[in-house]
Amino acid sequence: MDKFRMIFQFFQSNQESFMNGICGIMALASTQMYSAFDFNCPCLPHYNLAYGLGILLVPPFILFLLGFVLNNNISMLAEEWRRPQGQRGKDPAVLRYMFCSMAQRAMIAPAVWVSVTLLDGKCITCAFCTSVPVESLGNASHPRLSQGEIQRVLAQIPCKEIYNGQQLIANEVAVRYLRCISQALGWSFVLLMTTLAFLVRSLRPCFSQAAFLKSRYWSHYIDIERKLFDETCAEHARSFAKVCIQQFFEGMSTDLVAARCHLPRKGPADAGEAAEKLLGITDQGTMNMALKSWHRCKPPLHLHPPALPTGNGWAGEGQPPTYPSTPRRETAAYYSWV
Repeated sequence: MDKFRMIFQFFQSNQESFMNGICGIMALASTQMYSAFDFNCPCLPHYNLAYGLGILLVPPFILFLLGFVLNNNISMLAEEWRRPQGQRGKDPAVLRYMFCSMAQRAMIAPAVWVSVTLLDGKCITCAFCTSVPVESLGNASHPRLSQGEIQRVLAQIPCKEIYNGQQLIANEVAVRYLRCISQALGWSFVLLMTTLAFLVRSLRPCFSQAAFLKSRYWSHYIDIERKLFDETCAEHARSFAKVCIQQFFEGMSTDLVAARCHLPRKGPADAGEAAEKLLGITDQGTMNMALKSWHRCKPPLHLHPPALPTGNGWAGEGQPPTYPSTPRRETAAYYSWV
């Protein structure tokens, strides 16, 4: 249990670790889904190709979309892309970094599905069983079958229990031929994905490391800023609700006192603290205006130091007086005893 707790804490440490954990879980889920999937080839000439390629390509597309849906940054990316310009400019490099980061993580589960499917070989066997070279693997000079009948016989290769074309081509030979091709494609796909990942990881710092660090930093900043804004809004809503409820009960107690029902009144100790957290926003219209202002014109990413009064009475109006700095002289004395 301690190991699982440590792994869970690592996944919750930051956004990237969390999404890596989600992608790993989806990759394991894709393999479990394929192992639990009951593959039934229709064994018909006009349906084998559609069924085989559908099982090979449609679930990866669904897993790819699911990877985007489970990624928390997709809404942040859409919001940053569609928001007005306001007082803060939008950096296309940051948006590209966020999209590429999500796409790379979302591609893990589809790549695992395609690799497992190709290495298993059932989809390729079902989809391309009618393309088996009968001339080189079987008896192409079968006198009693037309071309259409040959296609129907070859379409039954994945269905061993109903296959009746042993005189044309042996079922084991055709299945082994197609499965070898499928496994070759699978290992080539795994090698291609591994090589691309290696090149991206190893060559990216050699060309655009500074731009990559900048994009990564501001991507993390947007994520943290959104979380802090949500936490601040939740804290303000809690304080607003607390003050409203306290005012409601105070009004009810006043009505009861007016009705000659003398009840003990005791002011809440945290009423002042809750009022301070409202930050002057005490009605619904002002809060809605603040939320719209945050969306339309976010503050620029430039922090101003607080204005401090000086000895001559300056209180922050304009710029503080500046004085030229004089160089400091340092004198060193050496004593020797002779």
